[in-house]
Amino acid sequence: MKILITGGTTFVSRFTAEYFVKRGNEVTVLNRGSKEQVSGVTLIKADRLNSADKLNGLHFDAVFDITAYTQEHIEKLISSGVTFDDYIFISSSAVYPETNMPPFTEEQECGYNSVWGGYGTNKLNAEAFLIKNVPSAYILRPPYFYGIYENLYREAFVFDRALQDRKFYLPQNGEMKLQFFNVYDLCRFMEILIEKHPDNHIFNVGNNRTVTVKEWVSLCYEAAGKEAEFVSVDKSIPQRNYFCFYGYEYILDVSKQKSLMPETTALEKGLKQEFEWYVNNTDSIVNRRPYIDFIDKNLS
Repeated sequence: MKILITGGTTFVSRFTAEYFVKRGNEVTVLNRGSKEQVSGVTLIKADRLNSADKLNGLHFDAVFDITAYTQEHIEKLISSGVTFDDYIFISSSAVYPETNMPPFTEEQECGYNSVWGGYGTNKLNAEAFLIKNVPSAYILRPPYFYGIYENLYREAFVFDRALQDRKFYLPQNGEMKLQFFNVYDLCRFMEILIEKHPDNHIFNVGNNRTVTVKEWVSLCYEAAGKEAEFVSVDKSIPQRNYFCFYGYEYILDVSKQKSLMPETTALEKGLKQEFEWYVNNTDSIVNRRPYIDFIDKNLS
């Protein structure tokens, strides 16, 4: 296939570009050219909001839009003169209000989520514009991504604690649930959509299995060859000062995804792969938040 990927240099978009290059596809990436490119891609060097002169007249079998965060991002791309057969937009589960009844289903009402604020409503506006103008497009709503090329200080934070043989400070009893999706499984699912063209066009995506914070931390320690020792932190201390997720629990119903792709990467396996990559790429984190400093000064 001839594929256009927006981004292509960090985390999800980088992994996606590499994945489809390795499978023999002709991959073009659209980005500003300020970072190292994946080997084997063709670069269109442009800001996606001002790319018409670079995209006009080009045709792709598929567009994987991974870096659209607003309606304008979608609008500028599809009005650039580019043509395509398939379009897949990576949206977010932040489009569901936190007041919805879990597990969140694709049929539930979408709207403002007070935890995610404008990020969620911007994604929702982008979805609505795409549905209206490209009704054949597919929209994917993931929970938390993880895997190779992760550039946020989430798993890396826990890996650092494990490698330093430090105790881990849990929000309360660590029973808050989390749901993840490996970037490898995202690419697999996009392949399935292109191959099968299901009638449904909006999918929650993620692991069917959810884990508690305590279980997730334990698995991260195990990936590093360590065993976690925990300290419970009272709820009076703001969670984001010392922990890498908001105090917000939600679960997605991924049964529609599962009907097309029954199996996803086991969290144990995916975290082990991410850890092995991270120890050789510790400089990949873009915002190494001061959780450890706060812990040392206020909790230890």
